[in-house]
Amino acid sequence: MIDRTIHKDITKKIGQGKAIIVIGPRQVGKTTLITNIVKEFSDVLWLNADNQDVRTLFGATSSTQLAKEFGGAKTIVIDEAQRIKDVGIKLKLITDELPQLQLIVTGSSAFELANEVNEPLTGRKWEYQLFPLSFNEMVAHRGLIEEKRLLAHRLIFGYYPDVALAAEGNEKEILQQLSDSYLYKDLLTWNKINKSDKLIKLLQALAFQVGNQVSYNELGKTVGLDNETIESYLQLLEKAFIIFRLGSFSRNLRTELKKSRKIYFYDNGIRNALIANFQQADLRQDIGALWENFLISERYKHISYQKIWTNRYFWRTKAQQEIDYLEEKDGQLSAFEFKWNTKSKARITKTFSNAYPNAEIKIITPENYTDFIMP
Repeated sequence: MIDRTIHKDITKKIGQGKAIIVIGPRQVGKTTLITNIVKEFSDVLWLNADNQDVRTLFGATSSTQLAKEFGGAKTIVIDEAQRIKDVGIKLKLITDELPQLQLIVTGSSAFELANEVNEPLTGRKWEYQLFPLSFNEMVAHRGLIEEKRLLAHRLIFGYYPDVALAAEGNEKEILQQLSDSYLYKDLLTWNKINKSDKLIKLLQALAFQVGNQVSYNELGKTVGLDNETIESYLQLLEKAFIIFRLGSFSRNLRTELKKSRKIYFYDNGIRNALIANFQQADLRQDIGALWENFLISERYKHISYQKIWTNRYFWRTKAQQEIDYLEEKDGQLSAFEFKWNTKSKARITKTFSNAYPNAEIKIITPENYTDFIMP
């Protein structure tokens, strides 16, 4: 069993009178995590909202009715809670009227769950995001030497639990099943998605543009959608935990790009599955993009799990001068340039260093990357 980073923190929050919400994509281990947390508890009622009878149960309009349905349970686990109509109101009712119950809720899509629970449960919840396995979690499981040895493998197949723990040779098949069966499940059943072929085509276009600036006009021409629909679909893909965006940093120079964005995938394996390319790392033409996506997604997990409050950007000028990744924390600016090939000479443009002389600058390579993604 792999210990998840947020396990201990969630355990500490049990019994504090607030609902515990765990969100993240399907198949990242939310159910396994909660099972391990509550296995020592007695009187646990587990409800999976993918089942119609569970959704019907929550049609009850009063806490008295719900209490009867819950019986003598002291802990109520609701899995895939985004499937329940008006779920935020239902959870607020339980939290307010049945305070003796510990409510633990999981959801695999933020576009319904987060929107519905945020306002009703303000001040009544602890919320966590669970990602695919992280480098740090696998180091704790396998050891640093072994996990570093598997770096090139992770760049291709990623960290979804079923993939990372699969017997060698099965990774491709599992990833294809994940992307086909689970990746779009919530998205394509949501009523605003009526062109599933366009959505998949958009994902594929984004996969080919990892690490590059994204133009809505270019995406629209490629996919056959207008800019407004592109933006709407990108928001949904973010809320389904498939992609995330990085905005551009601009403070001092008129030549800095101010409204650009880059898009990254939470998992390298899903990205490669979308473009049907599982060629080994040393043969890849896109190894730089894979390296960048891996580092930024792992850094994202690290920041989230360690509760680091920081702003994240990239930097680019109209003359195509660029810094891969920036963080701004407590008034300090840190710049990072990513290089897979340790033999190639990395340079930070003087335009940036002159404009931001107090910025901390680091080059991240396969020789020192653990300092960037480990506590």
